Amino acid sequence: MDNFDGLRLQPALLYALAAMNFKTPTPIQAAAIPPALEGQDILGTAQTGTGKTGAFGIPLIAHLLNNPDDHALVMTPTRELATQVMATMHQLIGKKTRINSALLIGGASIFNQFEQLRKSPRLIVGTPGRITDHLLRKSVSLSATRFLVLDETDRMLDMGFGIQIDRILSFIPQERQTLLFSATLPKNILKLSGQYLTNPVRISMGSTNAPVALVKQEKIDVSESEKYCLLLKELEKREGTIIVFVKTKLSADRLAKKLRAQNHSADVIHGDLRQNQRDRAIKAFKNYETRILVATDIAARGLDIPHIETVINYDLPQVAEDYIHRIGRTARNGAEGVAVSLVTHEDGKKWHAIHRLLNPHEKPERAPKKLGLSKNKSRSRDRDYGRTARSRKNADPFEKSAQLRYHEKRESAKETYDPIDTPVKKQFAGKRKFERNDSAPSSFKQYAPRSARKAFSFDDRNPSSFEGQPTHAKKDHCDDQRAPKRKEHREAPAKERDATRSFKPKTSKKRFGEKTRPLRAGDAPSSKGKPYRAHKAKSFGGKSGGASDRQGKFKRTV
Repeated sequence: MDNFDGLRLQPALLYALAAMNFKTPTPIQAAAIPPALEGQDILGTAQTGTGKTGAFGIPLIAHLLNNPDDHALVMTPTRELATQVMATMHQLIGKKTRINSALLIGGASIFNQFEQLRKSPRLIVGTPGRITDHLLRKSVSLSATRFLVLDETDRMLDMGFGIQIDRILSFIPQERQTLLFSATLPKNILKLSGQYLTNPVRISMGSTNAPVALVKQEKIDVSESEKYCLLLKELEKREGTIIVFVKTKLSADRLAKKLRAQNHSADVIHGDLRQNQRDRAIKAFKNYETRILVATDIAARGLDIPHIETVINYDLPQVAEDYIHRIGRTARNGAEGVAVSLVTHEDGKKWHAIHRLLNPHEKPERAPKKLGLSKNKSRSRDRDYGRTARSRKNADPFEKSAQLRYHEKRESAKETYDPIDTPVKKQFAGKRKFERNDSAPSSFKQYAPRSARKAFSFDDRNPSSFEGQPTHAKKDHCDDQRAPKRKEHREAPAKERDATRSFKPKTSKKRFGEKTRPLRAGDAPSSKGKPYRAHKAKSFGGKSGGASDRQGKFKRTV
């Protein structure tokens, strides 16, 4: 099919296509539009950027023009894609046709959506979450919907919209025409198509796991510390508008802030931004006001900006299929583009999954090696002659250090350390250990016996008659100099006695869970930081029964 004239479209629709400069249909449009105009259900898959919006948009507008009482519903996974589909639908409707429409997406003002729904729109485009919200509010009715489109269905199911889709379809009559488009066909998509489609026409254009042929892919191995510097070099080397994909919202904000600090014209888009902020960022990027757009995977699908020349994967996607959608933002509508991926050692598994998806019949590429020793190489050193274990295997047998093996040296060491001929316990291979009572010299023992103490008489602190004879003192680790103090030392003042001590005096501590008595009237802080009763203090001049004030006029009992 060379043009749209042979499809028997309405003159208003042909005029709108001419105004949009749609002269030759794309392959997916040429295959999907004729059966859709006949009223058949369609299950279509195609590569991103091949004109799927026109493939279901043209039959949808034609159905509404031929059936004035019917309504149509289009569901998309993201707000940006819904906004873009609605813009395409407005162009197809044109100025000569009056078909009211409503855009129901999250993040936008729900009161403005109420105003749109009061006009009884025949065309509704939105996301499953906000459409479900309006159904629960009973602000929208889908009883007249006879044309249903599910765009990027695999993405909607991945985002967890399966329950919302089932609930929405329960409000739509069974007699309808359904068009389901998806980038991939997993099992859940086939199950959904068998449940809601009636004898669908299967349309597939190109491999769903292959990117557009006009995209030149480049892979750069880089470390995590050098990634940002390499990104700056790529931005200076590339020309035209660039979109940089990251994996988290926080990293998107940080990267955009750092690029603006480097005098780059950069903006950011992610899921935490309000809808007006997203629209403002995309509008500025489309109008060449900003050159760099830092985005998460929210912009990986449906973002149709023809002048994007380069896509940089600063972080690889979590799902391999998202890589195809990311690089599909460039080389759209027959143009050429470049996709650059910065791959670190930690991204090895992700890159293997992407490589298997793009080349299922080839061996996966190896991940970049991490600097440092390999896991199989031993890093241990021989304690005997200071070589690695691998080099010791190839040592010269006539070398002196190689002749004396480890176990032979251990036997010789035992003979050297044993001064008397006593049987030695068999040691295991490894670091030598000594028992407390083995026959090795005391200098090699962990706990060598200390010299015996001298006995004292504790009556008058004078040495006893058997002074100098060894005593069977308990073998502990206390200092030998801590002998009992003499009588004159005990009678010394507390400050001098504490100063001569070699240890810190014990301090009383409050037990765990013990409660202190709260302060009462007449209590005053003491020098030790503890409250005490004022009537017991002599400084107040009172007796034990109470305390009087300074003038002695009255007596206060506590």
